[in-house]
Amino acid sequence: MPEGDTVWRTAQRLDRALKGQVLTASDVRVPAFATWDLAGASVLETVSRGKHLLTRIEGEQQWTLHTHLKMEGGWRVFKPGQHWSRPAHTARVVLTTANAVAVGFSLGIVEIVPRERESDLVGHLGPDLLGPDWDLDEALRRLREQPDRTIKEALLDQTRLAGIGNMYACELCFISGVPPQTPVDQVPDLPRMVTRAHQLLDQNRHRAMQSTTGDLSRGRQLWVYARAGRECRRCRTTIRQAELGPEGQERATYWCPSCQPSRG
Repeated sequence: MPEGDTVWRTAQRLDRALKGQVLTASDVRVPAFATWDLAGASVLETVSRGKHLLTRIEGEQQWTLHTHLKMEGGWRVFKPGQHWSRPAHTARVVLTTANAVAVGFSLGIVEIVPRERESDLVGHLGPDLLGPDWDLDEALRRLREQPDRTIKEALLDQTRLAGIGNMYACELCFISGVPPQTPVDQVPDLPRMVTRAHQLLDQNRHRAMQSTTGDLSRGRQLWVYARAGRECRRCRTTIRQAELGPEGQERATYWCPSCQPSRG
């Protein structure tokens, strides 16, 4: 699933292409909204909220197109008449203006709601690491509400803080020297870990290639994520992998047993 910085860049791309433009055509290819026609309405803006995308549209009424990329989704912007880079049958939303065609492929969530109902969609989220509402103290308060929860599970919970996916959760645990199974109340310096999360996403949102190591060379960007069985970049210990998380929500988890020693 895309990380918060990827979703932020997607919002910026849509905003550049559609903001202030009048829709000449729309095609929402999900049953609940298949008959909707937004042609003639104007796009006010697209913003991200954690991993959610909100495209605000104004016609006779004010609407919000809410989309979520989930695991496989993505938005692409094309020139009118340009060949699409992904199969047409995977398109879920097509927004057309005089200058651009924005296509949402394989989107996990597509819905249109009145603007005043936006809070129903994203009001449950914690502080957005890349949003104007970012609040370190509030994020820490929410994390500490569940002291026995593992730190990796807590970081992935978007109601605690919004924007961290599986990659960043694994990398943050490594950078902080904390095993992913560590309970929240046993993390030595939780404020520092969350501050690092904010710094990493903020740095990476301005570049297409994410890096937690500071090295942008291909194959050198990450410390442990997706590197099971390979040597740790710091100590050469073999990186481990396990499926961790609540039953039915297990996620591939990577860590170095030497750099992230158990404190139990």
